[in-house]
Amino acid sequence: MRLLLIVAVCCFLGVAVSGCRTLPPLPEADLKQPGWVVREGQAVWLQKRGGTEIAGDLLVATRSGGDAFVQFTKNPFPMVTARTSGTQWQIESPLQNRRYTGRGHPPARIIWLVLPQLLADAPPPADWSWKHFDQMKWRLSNQSTGETLEGYFNE
Repeated sequence: MRLLLIVAVCCFLGVAVSGCRTLPPLPEADLKQPGWVVREGQAVWLQKRGGTEIAGDLLVATRSGGDAFVQFTKNPFPMVTARTSGTQWQIESPLQNRRYTGRGHPPARIIWLVLPQLLADAPPPADWSWKHFDQMKWRLSNQSTGETLEGYFNE
């Protein structure tokens, strides 16, 4: 019985120590460096079906290699900032004081990480609809959740 308890405690400690490491935040994006393509405009975000629409400023910057920076701001506050760099992704909500990071391909459920991929002519993930109305106006929506982001970029 005592041996079983020791083994269980060792297993728990091994999982706890190895599985709870948080990734460090990505470094600040310097959009003035060469290679960044920056688009600025306006967008309306509906977080979920039946929710309240939020209008704000949208900045999307991309560069080759899959690096991206997205910021949705309701002046004077940034509501959401999302980034991909190399094999790491990050999304922050300063108003909620939350940050999520991960490695590998960004989650397809996060609208702010999907948008740069679509602007680079990637096909939309499952459950997503992407429509370009003209050169500058577009709409991204998730049929499952009702989340939408509709906007345009300044020329």
